[in-house]
Amino acid sequence: MHSCPIYNFLSNSLQNPEARATFLSRITFNWFNSMVIKGYKRPLVQEDMWDLNEKDSSQAICQGFEDIMEETGKKKEKKKKKKKKDSESEYPNSWLVPTIAKTFKGVLLESAFFKLIQDLLSFASPQLLKLMISFTQDKSSHAWTGYLYAVLLLVVAFLQSVILQQYFQRCFILGMKVRTALMAAVYKKALVVSNDSRKESTAGEIVNLMSADAQRFNDVTNFIHLLWSCPLQIALAIAFLWIELGPSVLAGLLVMVLMVPINGWLATKSRKLQKEILMKHYKRMKIVNDILNGIKVLKYYAWESSFEAQVQEIREQELKVMRKFAYLSSVSTFIFSCAPAIVSLATFAVFVSVSPDNILDAEKAFTSISLFNILRFPLAMLPQLISIMVQMLSSLLELGAAVSMTDGTYAWERETEPVLKNVSLDIKPGRLVAVVGAVGSGKTSLISALLGELHSLKGRINIKGSVAFVPQQAWIQNATLKDNVLFGSDVNEERYRSVVEGCALGPDLDLLPGRDQTEIGEKGINLSGGQKQRVSLARAVYSSADVYFLDDPLSAVDSHVGKHLFERVIGPKGLLKDKTRILVTHGISFLPYVDEIVVLVNGVVSEVGSYDGLRASKGLFRFESISLITSRGGVDDKFLSACVRECMCVKFSVYLQYLRSMGWCLVTWSFLFYFIQNVAIIGQNVWLSDWTDDSVEYFNTTYPNHIRDTRIGVFGALGVAQGFLVFLGTILLADGSISASRTLHTSLLSNILKVPMMFFDTTPSGRIVNRFAKMIPMSFRSWILCLLGVLGTLFVICLATPIFTAVVVPMAVIYYFVQRFYVATSRQLRRLDSVSRSPIYSHFGETVSGLSVIRAYGHQQRFLKQNEDTIDQNLKSVYPWIVSNRWLAMRLESLGNLVVFFSALFAVISRDSLNSGLVGLSISYALNVTQTLNWLVRMTSELETNIVAVERVREYVEIKNEAPWITTNHPPDDWPTDGNIHFENYKVRYRPELELILHGITCDIQSTEKIGLVGRTGKSSLTNCLFRIIEASEGQILVDGIDISTLGLHDLRSRLTIIPQDPVLFSGTLRMNLDPFEKSSDEEIWTVLELAHLKDYVRGLPTGLQHEVSEGGENLSVGQRQLLCLARALLRKSRILILDEATAAVDLETDDLIQNTIRTEFSHCTVLTIAHRLNTILDSSR
Repeated sequence: MHSCPIYNFLSNSLQNPEARATFLSRITFNWFNSMVIKGYKRPLVQEDMWDLNEKDSSQAICQGFEDIMEETGKKKEKKKKKKKKDSESEYPNSWLVPTIAKTFKGVLLESAFFKLIQDLLSFASPQLLKLMISFTQDKSSHAWTGYLYAVLLLVVAFLQSVILQQYFQRCFILGMKVRTALMAAVYKKALVVSNDSRKESTAGEIVNLMSADAQRFNDVTNFIHLLWSCPLQIALAIAFLWIELGPSVLAGLLVMVLMVPINGWLATKSRKLQKEILMKHYKRMKIVNDILNGIKVLKYYAWESSFEAQVQEIREQELKVMRKFAYLSSVSTFIFSCAPAIVSLATFAVFVSVSPDNILDAEKAFTSISLFNILRFPLAMLPQLISIMVQMLSSLLELGAAVSMTDGTYAWERETEPVLKNVSLDIKPGRLVAVVGAVGSGKTSLISALLGELHSLKGRINIKGSVAFVPQQAWIQNATLKDNVLFGSDVNEERYRSVVEGCALGPDLDLLPGRDQTEIGEKGINLSGGQKQRVSLARAVYSSADVYFLDDPLSAVDSHVGKHLFERVIGPKGLLKDKTRILVTHGISFLPYVDEIVVLVNGVVSEVGSYDGLRASKGLFRFESISLITSRGGVDDKFLSACVRECMCVKFSVYLQYLRSMGWCLVTWSFLFYFIQNVAIIGQNVWLSDWTDDSVEYFNTTYPNHIRDTRIGVFGALGVAQGFLVFLGTILLADGSISASRTLHTSLLSNILKVPMMFFDTTPSGRIVNRFAKMIPMSFRSWILCLLGVLGTLFVICLATPIFTAVVVPMAVIYYFVQRFYVATSRQLRRLDSVSRSPIYSHFGETVSGLSVIRAYGHQQRFLKQNEDTIDQNLKSVYPWIVSNRWLAMRLESLGNLVVFFSALFAVISRDSLNSGLVGLSISYALNVTQTLNWLVRMTSELETNIVAVERVREYVEIKNEAPWITTNHPPDDWPTDGNIHFENYKVRYRPELELILHGITCDIQSTEKIGLVGRTGKSSLTNCLFRIIEASEGQILVDGIDISTLGLHDLRSRLTIIPQDPVLFSGTLRMNLDPFEKSSDEEIWTVLELAHLKDYVRGLPTGLQHEVSEGGENLSVGQRQLLCLARALLRKSRILILDEATAAVDLETDDLIQNTIRTEFSHCTVLTIAHRLNTILDSSR
């Protein structure tokens, strides 16, 4: 397996004990104990995970899903043909849901059955409670009936727990399967997605589709049953209440019904806001992604603060919406917490007022209250369900867009001008054909067209045999160097050696720490540009295809290496001499050796012929080869495997830090409000139990009206008070958590931008992006509410039956241990889940960016397989995590059931001293405790998981920064005036523990000198030192007599100019790409565009300077991006210019233009050129 270095997949696999477990062990989840104990003793690793059951593996799931999808698809096709175009929009939804339902119908039905039984059982407890109360009232009944009721309560509760857990287990497994099926479908879709639709969604968006939307479906399947179970529960509860209280139930019911539309309105409103938050989130993440991809350029140009401001601005908008959202949700919390109080108030008030004969006794009151408690859940769920369904529909639209497409035809994009016009080529097998032409003349487009990546307006393409492709910008996988070359082919050592030799990778292997087993970072981060290009070429050669498309593979390498590659690999005597080769090139020196030359001008073939035939129209340069070999320290092998394992216990200081960023004042107040609210709840129920004692006192006498009115009044007041207190507490907390995420995000962002370049080279960008994406949700509130709820319950039971305190202590101890065990294991499983989930996304992102390569080689099947394996690895930790939740719930519910049992038991034992009101109170409270306990643990672990996000942010906030951007030591405003550079015994290394890369350089560069730097590696390191991307280990650099290490980085970097090796653009307007701080006027910008020979191109764009550049500058050719970078440099007007292989991707004419511009515009500057071709440095002074 390639994409994921962290695991060894073939390691001894462990059989899942579930397969052999007994029935009893299955219903109590005892078979899971071994995993829990293991996780408690030591951190779990991927090797500890059990194998998946055959039916849970992604292969099995996707197979089923696809078969049914095709069936459904075919039926739909027929129907669709009958229908007209107008139904186009609902097409995706129409197949996705039925397909999911059909594929997983077995699990769906099973879980429905369990849910039904559980619903029916939940109504047995209130009936038992009723019997219990009448038993305590009737002192003459036998004691054994009491004990029988207590035992029955226990049995019913236990049955309920078992069934509920089985139901949840089924639901979550279903959710997992649906997510898997969708992820695989999206991946498969991406492998065949056309270029045109790829424009519409960037790689980031597609990955987002995979993570967020598949996750949303996961949540929905869990809720699907509630759609029928909610109405059922409501109906049953009302029926039982009617038996108790007669028609006055309708009053309570009316209140509930009135609440539904209010909740529904809140739900739609909050969903609108959620959508808005998501939009802002996408937008912010896009910029963050851009920043991370172009961080080097930002540092070179000292542009960080401009981009920081852009992100902050969007973040502020995002927070504004989030605050609105939080306020809305606190309103709904208010309604939710008032509801039971108001409903029971309405019912009881009507009940007592209707006729003087109606007297509220304990039996009626507490049975109704436990029934109302049952009602509370489905009523709260209904509006939520509706909103989740709507969210799901919006997801369906997105997934639909990525899964159902009709076949279409393409130029780069549909509406654009064709890039190639009437091109006809006839290339004989075994020929070497060179394609030449100016920048933007359509050379790359020609290759893409031949690969079928372009849209053909007319004409057809025929390619005999298999294809290999070397793109202009090398695409490297995150795998070992050898795997990158083999690319899934079988190993043939001899062939492999000759390929490595031919592609001049020998010397590079000696420099890498693990030779060809060296792990290569994301996007090939630890290889130089030339090395990447050579690996990419080696991959093509090794695949031994019939036809080779080589898109300028020689531009990124030095001229002598280029010569070597041409002679040994591409040319008439090379490894590929018998193959058909189409070579895009700017290197004129190779042209005499090719069989045929195709000259492109503006997408039209202007001439085709041999070298001698075309010679008249071209001037020639002679190339000299210069060979200077220096070494370059690779990034060491270990960094990728260092997937940090966080320490088990989240440090208390992290919680404190989070609370501090929320503001102590807010936290204290909101806690106070919550506390008083809880007191009010207990007060209300004690008052009720007191009220029911009236029925004994006024037995057979008329019930005085004034007593009735006070009873109702106090009861109602307490109920409304609760609601208001919760409302206030929640609003305060919401404000707090928003200010907390503001502080955390700001500190994270400003620190990440100040971190040394080293960090970005060794940290996969995905990991950093993750830190930005995760922000802490509101689990804090629910946790406080739960905790107080549990404490309140225990307090009430102890109040009624003081003997109960004896049981509380041992139960608390058991509870604590179960909780610790579970949290330890669960958190590790969560961690393994996220560690094994990121390879899915990075493999996915890699695939999307390397699509043309994968397709050209025809390796789709292998990548699909690899995707399945990666998903399986992830499922191996998701599955135990699901089970761990059930394991815990089972244990906790048993505890809760014991609480019920004991409260009933003690009520029976001390029935002589108890009045019936208190019995009812304590048991109806106990019946509620199970759920609350469950929630408490769930909330605690969720809180911890969420706090881990704070910890991770903190980890990145505390990374050591590079030198300060601005120091007190300011250089003069016009510095550097002359541009003298003086190196003095300058030594430097990439990292403290590595070898020196520059060994004591001493040299003087005079003002306005033009210096050429050549050599195999180490050239770029020199420029990095000038910009202090790498700090000196000893020695110094003086510019105009000022030691650069004494300046602030922004002061230094903003006075130097560089045209970097890879032309990096950011998504945004062209203008922003040239001048993010908006310091220059439009006239100045047009002037530099003219000097950079882009004026006509930009003039021709419909939006001119406001033209949107897509992610990474994809919608401009590499040459045009290079020219834009030249324009940036011209705009800076500084005295020192560094050119880093800037002309590698540019043909000779454009190269001349650039050279002329540099000669004239930068004549008064000191220019350092790092070059690969001699003619770029011919006019240097040294």
